[in-house]
Amino acid sequence: MDALLLLTVANIKSFVRDRAALFWTLAFPLIFVILFGSIFSGGGNDRSIGFADLDGTPASGQLKSAFGGIDGLTLVDGDEADLVARMGTGEVAAVIVVPQGYGEAVSAKAAPAMVTVYTDPSQSQADSATRQLVGFVLSAVNQAVSGQPPAVAPAFESVQTNDLSFISYLVPSILGMSLMQVGVFAAIPLVADRQKLILKRLQATPLRRWQLVGSNVLMRLLIAVLQTVIIVGVGTLLYDVQISGSWPLIGALILLGSLAFIALGYVIASFASTEDAANGMTSAVQFPLMFLSGTFFPIDAMPDALKTVARLLPLTYLGDGLRQVMVDGTPFVPLWVCFAVLAAWLVVCFGIAARFFKWQ
Repeated sequence: MDALLLLTVANIKSFVRDRAALFWTLAFPLIFVILFGSIFSGGGNDRSIGFADLDGTPASGQLKSAFGGIDGLTLVDGDEADLVARMGTGEVAAVIVVPQGYGEAVSAKAAPAMVTVYTDPSQSQADSATRQLVGFVLSAVNQAVSGQPPAVAPAFESVQTNDLSFISYLVPSILGMSLMQVGVFAAIPLVADRQKLILKRLQATPLRRWQLVGSNVLMRLLIAVLQTVIIVGVGTLLYDVQISGSWPLIGALILLGSLAFIALGYVIASFASTEDAANGMTSAVQFPLMFLSGTFFPIDAMPDALKTVARLLPLTYLGDGLRQVMVDGTPFVPLWVCFAVLAAWLVVCFGIAARFFKWQ
């Protein structure tokens, strides 16, 4: 056990001294989060809100006109059920429902007329903007009834939507991409050590093979934990990404995904004869995984042919699983399928590496 820990420390020191490895492993994913987060987190002020007028009186028409006069706001008419359903798919950011009897309640002035407002608290920026907007409009309406208690008051209802902001979609995706890179890039130092006969010399020592492999795997798992802390921390602190899922479940996905891609890295190292070949093979594996697995845009937006390719890639299931658990994203497949596919990739890649990996 001491040998395993010492080897792990030595691998970490070697990794830290490699500036290129540090950049591609830690800085490169972080740049993606900050760059895209800065571009898309604001999202502009224009938004659509559903408006269901169940009263149909001049008073409800005046309320609609008050909302319609707000710059950058588009009102979408419809019935309550339809608009709430459209809110669930992201077509509207919120829904305002004027109940039947609203006009009579405003005229009676005995008690505030209630207006129902559906928002999604998990979409913190949209929820806050909607509450401010409703408060502003109703304040103006109430001021029109001078000397009276508030004539209209909002009743907020929570609706869980499947629509994610771009940055909420991106953070789990970038985390999955980073874990993929940590795993597949394991091939390059392994091939370099084999080419320099370092692995051959280590075989002449009392060290066992499982200790050599275990130290490398342990080092990369520690890097995966560091990546998770950095990426999730930046997404949470800078862009207010809400992590809604279970951390043990997130940890299980990170562990399984990391091991699957480390095993894939060992497969690459098994067939790469030189360090240059390992670099080329790693790039050939990395880029299709990055761009065809839903990292930067939903798989549903792809052509059917590319969807078929995406269903074969392990990063598709790691990213989809992380989005489901971390930010309650719309699933591409059920969560258990994500775990099953990643476990299958781990077993298959481990078997191939165990059969074909060469130590010298």
